[in-house]
Amino acid sequence: MTRPPRTLVLPPRLTASARTLRAAALRRGLRTVEATASAVPEGLGGPGWAALPGLPVLPWPTASTAGTGSTGRAASTGGTEGTPSAEGTDSTGGTPYAGGTDSTPSGGGTHRAEGEGHAVHLHAGPSFADVVAPALGIALLEAPADWLARLPRALTRREIRAMPIDEAYRLRRPAFVKSPNDKSVSALVYADGSRLPGPDAVDPATVVLVSDVMTFAVEYRLHVLDGAVHAAGQYAESGRLRLGSADGDALTFGREVLTAAGETLPSAIVVDVGRDDEGRWAVIEANAAWASGCYSADADRALDTVLRSAGPVTELSPHDRGFVR
Repeated sequence: MTRPPRTLVLPPRLTASARTLRAAALRRGLRTVEATASAVPEGLGGPGWAALPGLPVLPWPTASTAGTGSTGRAASTGGTEGTPSAEGTDSTGGTPYAGGTDSTPSGGGTHRAEGEGHAVHLHAGPSFADVVAPALGIALLEAPADWLARLPRALTRREIRAMPIDEAYRLRRPAFVKSPNDKSVSALVYADGSRLPGPDAVDPATVVLVSDVMTFAVEYRLHVLDGAVHAAGQYAESGRLRLGSADGDALTFGREVLTAAGETLPSAIVVDVGRDDEGRWAVIEANAAWASGCYSADADRALDTVLRSAGPVTELSPHDRGFVR
């Protein structure tokens, strides 16, 4: 019996990267299911995704539960600790809607998820993914919250600490502060701890990464699969979006990082690295591949990392079980 095609679930308001990955998925023969604001595809609609072929029923995310899909890199100040752009690391955006579009590649078809081993994957921001993934049996892989803080100084070139935001309120100097794996605390340079979101907006126990301010001349995204750089590309220069290929030095540094710390990451992840004006290379951050834009990297190879990073719980390796969100 022919095995049904894998399905890639996408939320609304796709970025250019998400559209590129969707095209790569369709070329590969995957089926894509995309939520939209105006159309209700077969079996997909609010308040539940009822009887969508190949997908189980799940509650439809509301504005209060889903919020704005986003991930990894948030806004920052030009070239400092990662660069904002039209895409950032955000594969999708916006609040989920009550409809969607089902795209099935030629030769595909519709299949039931139950009893047929239909594999469902996800490419979305964390707010959307947190609602949808559990109901679809998808395991979301991400780096440990303190991964960046535990790297040796030789790889970060700056002091980085993981701490509750309640402790960060006591900062009396400028620092770059961000949430490790989502956007609950925007990634910005804050003049001091008093400028951080207050306890009325953020749980005081929320862990944040606090680092020295470092400005990068050029930044690259490395799509990591099984401990090796699987795809890569430049995404910023001097604090502005600038796409290009990854140069040899970026790939060499990426291999050094993975040799030193690859075992402390899931099998599929995105690692951003950069070079400052003095020529020093440093790790910027690690992001969930399922929520990261591919920028100028090879889309087919970037898709490999996405599928591994957000796939069926039943396909998890023993190593990856420790990195599930």
